[in-house]
Amino acid sequence: MLIIPAIDLKGGKVVRLFQGKFDRQKTYSADPVKVAKHWVKQGAKFLHVVDLDGASCGKPANLGAVKKILSQVGVPLEFGGGVRSIEAISGLLKSGVQRVVLGTRAANDSSFLKRAFKEFGEKIIVSIDAKAGKVLTQGWVNAAPRIIPEFAAELKSLGFKQVIYTDVSRDGALVGPNIAGIKELIRKSKLDVIASGGVSSLKDLLKLKSLQKKGVSGVIVGKALYEGKFTLTEALGLFK
Repeated sequence: MLIIPAIDLKGGKVVRLFQGKFDRQKTYSADPVKVAKHWVKQGAKFLHVVDLDGASCGKPANLGAVKKILSQVGVPLEFGGGVRSIEAISGLLKSGVQRVVLGTRAANDSSFLKRAFKEFGEKIIVSIDAKAGKVLTQGWVNAAPRIIPEFAAELKSLGFKQVIYTDVSRDGALVGPNIAGIKELIRKSKLDVIASGGVSSLKDLLKLKSLQKKGVSGVIVGKALYEGKFTLTEALGLFK
């Protein structure tokens, strides 16, 4: 199971939000490259980079920081936030991003999703950002006109093998992951799941580890690492 540190960017700085609320922001660093290097030094093999400005405005806005990370940090990364066109996906992949995360456009436009998967395959991954059973879009402000099982079934039918699942109500809240929601998504969709949102302790990671054989393929960890609840080295040690 892959443990993936999150680097959320807003105004070129590394921040964390509480439940995706832009008025509940805490800044951790003005140097994203330094942060990325820190996680790599602790053992990170993959990074999850989110452009919060891009998610809000509809197009990536922190590409300068992303390109600096790509040029100076020797591990692959996935990038999401405001990626809503085929051209944007192509440009990101050409710049060195290993995998592009899709959210809003994927949830709202089935024809776009079908075309994107046909063209890029597993170089893209969809993030199902959920709250109270609804799929949220546009920086987690609006709800898509569909429910989670329906969306997941569409992804499976197109050929996707895994998905990112974020419980928005738990993201940045340090209250533990939505284990029941993760189990239900795996059971209904037969997709592998990268869990995101709520991890607060090594105990939470062990709970997710127990679901590896059921389909949990990774976990994205953010605030718990930034707040020093545990180190990435300690977390990785659970999976040796």
